[in-house]
Amino acid sequence: MPWLELSLTIRAAEQPRVEAALEDLGALSITLRDADAETPDEEAIFEPGVGEIPLWNQIVLHALFDADADRRGLTAAIADDLPFIEPAHIAWREVEDQDWERAWMDQFKPMPFGRRLWVYPWNIEPPADGGIVVVRLDPGLAFGTGTHPTTAMCLEWLDGQQLAGKHVLDYGCGSGILAIAALKLGAARAVGIDNDPQALLASRDNAERNGVDGDLDVYLPGEAPSGLADVLVANILAGPLGELAPTFAAAVKPGAPFALSGILQGQHEELLVRYAEWFEGLEVRTLEDWVRISGVRKRD
Repeated sequence: MPWLELSLTIRAAEQPRVEAALEDLGALSITLRDADAETPDEEAIFEPGVGEIPLWNQIVLHALFDADADRRGLTAAIADDLPFIEPAHIAWREVEDQDWERAWMDQFKPMPFGRRLWVYPWNIEPPADGGIVVVRLDPGLAFGTGTHPTTAMCLEWLDGQQLAGKHVLDYGCGSGILAIAALKLGAARAVGIDNDPQALLASRDNAERNGVDGDLDVYLPGEAPSGLADVLVANILAGPLGELAPTFAAAVKPGAPFALSGILQGQHEELLVRYAEWFEGLEVRTLEDWVRISGVRKRD
């Protein structure tokens, strides 16, 4: 069955009042996203402190209603209950119901990265003659599948590294795709770190399906045991990458190669300056509007 979706652009301070009003009007679900998502002004939200609910300054709120809800009546009620919301910031659309997992599986096809690395969905069998390295992913909790340019560039970079016997750190592991790919490419051990417990579950599940769960450990930030990695890959956002530069420098061995992505064009110049304090041989690779920075840890 179809649904009726309302979209509002609001300020963070308005969010509690708006949510309460929409729930009173019969909203079935409410989701929030950064109004500046996928722009240079995108703002990352890290792990909140106890009792904190951090929000972006500008928010796009999506509320779902039954398809037969009175759109005109709801618009009038919003104008009465929430007069600070400008009419230009209110939008309605019909959303078709569908089997999201099936749709994902139908759209996700085998994808190559570099010389030998491929990512396959579970509904397609790779060729039996070998010669390629295959990562299998399930749509259930996949936070990254290789379809996004930032993930694609990190997978491509991993395929070009000498990983045999190495220990790899994947910061912001999401689905675990980068850590799993590193293990499939010969790494001896991988550690995945993410501030979302659901991402850690996804990483564990995908590692098990790929037969590398015994070689992957996942942790929340600050909970990983001490030890220096041979290789670092981090696919998050430019703001966190800038803040984490000294943490990354302390987490890898001298001479360790690294790759960073999740960076929009225009954000990389500041990161190059920031990372030059601890890393050298810095190179930039771009794909669409996104940037990957790579290099090696300086030798003290």
